[in-house]
Amino acid sequence: MAEMGKGVTAGKLASNVQKRLTRAQEKVLQKLGKADETRDAAFEEMVANFNKQMTEGTKLQKDMKAYLVAVKTMHDASRRLQDCLAETYEPDWFGKEEMDTLIEDTDTLWLDYHQNIMDKSMTTLDSYLTQFPDIKARIAKRDRKMVDFDSARHHFNSLQKGKKKDEAKIAKAEEELGRAQKIFEELNVELQDELPVLFDNRVAVYVNAFQSLAGHQEKFHGEMSKLSQNLNDIMTKLEEQRELNEETNHSESASSPPKSAVTNGSDDKLPPGFLYKVKAIHEYAATDADELELKIGDVVLVLAFDNPDEQDDGWLLGVQESHWLQNKDISVKGVFPENFTQKV
Repeated sequence: MAEMGKGVTAGKLASNVQKRLTRAQEKVLQKLGKADETRDAAFEEMVANFNKQMTEGTKLQKDMKAYLVAVKTMHDASRRLQDCLAETYEPDWFGKEEMDTLIEDTDTLWLDYHQNIMDKSMTTLDSYLTQFPDIKARIAKRDRKMVDFDSARHHFNSLQKGKKKDEAKIAKAEEELGRAQKIFEELNVELQDELPVLFDNRVAVYVNAFQSLAGHQEKFHGEMSKLSQNLNDIMTKLEEQRELNEETNHSESASSPPKSAVTNGSDDKLPPGFLYKVKAIHEYAATDADELELKIGDVVLVLAFDNPDEQDDGWLLGVQESHWLQNKDISVKGVFPENFTQKV
């Protein structure tokens, strides 16, 4: 059994070698003009379109991969920058929690953007290009079978035109010609049906890939714009906080008399129940008659509640310093949210 297997293999190998030699001889004769060649201008145009389509699709796939690499690089750079900001941003600065959330959301947005392009646009192109190798191989096979058909046709014709006709050889040559023609025409018809459809399909593939990419780009840049605006707002508030602190320190430094000039009776100028001063860092519009309205920069003298049980969590009682200095009156005192102020 093993020897028979070897014999079959050797026979197959010899047959393949003979086919290559026959095809090579046929191509030489055709190039020398000594044998006519089957030509199909319409099919050749289809093949030219196929090769152009495959080249363009391969380039598009390559460029899309390069774009994905660039997105990944930008994501990595953004993450390093955001991590640096998170490490730099001090805990007592304005909006620390909002800043941490913003940094996390930015990283998630980049991840989703990269994954969406990979899952939609890139997958569409990859799937589209997987069919090209098979069709390219079948075109090459069709070309080989066309040479076999031409060779068989020429061999049959030469036997028919010979002076000494061998009917057995002619019959065998005719049989080989019929077989070669059938194989060639089957491949030829299949490809003539498939190639135009494949060529027209490129439009839908490009539309799907770029429409998907455009949609994800629009969503990504829209969400990133919101996050960027939030970051800008936090930075603006942080700068306002810094300026307010500088103004407070400068005001206290300029208005404070030398320690030697302070008398024991200077505490008499403060309202009864005075605890400490705060400065407003946000505006607050009073909604009830017992609330104190605040504007950024207002200095408030914080007072003790007559009844501590009346104090709500997060709220203070006080009077505007400017009103007290002018009127020495605390009848306009009111409550206000503590987190809208900063102790000075």
